[in-house]
Amino acid sequence: LEIDGSSTVYPITEAVAEDFNKIHSNVRVNVGVSGTGGGMKRFTVGETDIANASRPIKQKEIDNAKVNGINFIEFSVAIDGLAIIINKNNDWIDYLTIEELNMIWKPESTVKYWSDIRDSWPNKEIHLYGPGTDSGTFDYFTDVINGEEGASRPDYVASEDDNVLVQGISGDLNSLGYFGYAYYIENKNKLKIVPVDSGKGPITPSHDIINTGKYIPLSRDLLIYVNLDSLKRTEVKEFVLFYMKHAEELVNEVGYTPLNKNIYQNNIEVIESPNQED
Repeated sequence: LEIDGSSTVYPITEAVAEDFNKIHSNVRVNVGVSGTGGGMKRFTVGETDIANASRPIKQKEIDNAKVNGINFIEFSVAIDGLAIIINKNNDWIDYLTIEELNMIWKPESTVKYWSDIRDSWPNKEIHLYGPGTDSGTFDYFTDVINGEEGASRPDYVASEDDNVLVQGISGDLNSLGYFGYAYYIENKNKLKIVPVDSGKGPITPSHDIINTGKYIPLSRDLLIYVNLDSLKRTEVKEFVLFYMKHAEELVNEVGYTPLNKNIYQNNIEVIESPNQED
């Protein structure tokens, strides 16, 4: 069973795969991390059974799937907030506004020093870290912060592997970056999260805050896409059913916010329906 895509969704799907293998040890589940875009490239040509995605499938990806005879179904599996992250020893940032994030990250940004953002901050060079261009997190962040998907300054340390970003920020006092909230939770002993003010005061993301929709605009659904031909195979169907039956528990376990129970139940009913093509 071949899965690839988002590094943000990876911890959930990997946790599902590990527990699934305890029961079905004869099924080999490979979970890759090439970013949402990279995963979609493979999925839409039929190389994988499931694509992990931290943003909805794009029209050009839908068109590519159609050309290659790939029919698929989309399932929401969790809610995620994007975390704005700084080094643990940074003692001057109390919060950032959406306007300031745009000023830092927009394609034509001239921000080079912390003092370019606020006069009271140090006259030291900012070192930026963020997801690579194949990442769904990159697509989402640039859309909501810069107003256009893919619009970003290029001069930052980029990686589709969030662990690389964690390592970079934790070792660099003048760092600023962003990635999925779960990677912050997993590494909160060596990172600091920045509250974000979108106009109603600074908000620090938490499971409860993300779930209520108050962490605007930096929260989004996490998704998996399943090849319908693959779903006809017993092991794939059993895996996706197992995913939905245990999603709430495992989503919590890896640091994300679960969806309402009814959504998982509805997903199960769709998977068990003989008419997915419809």
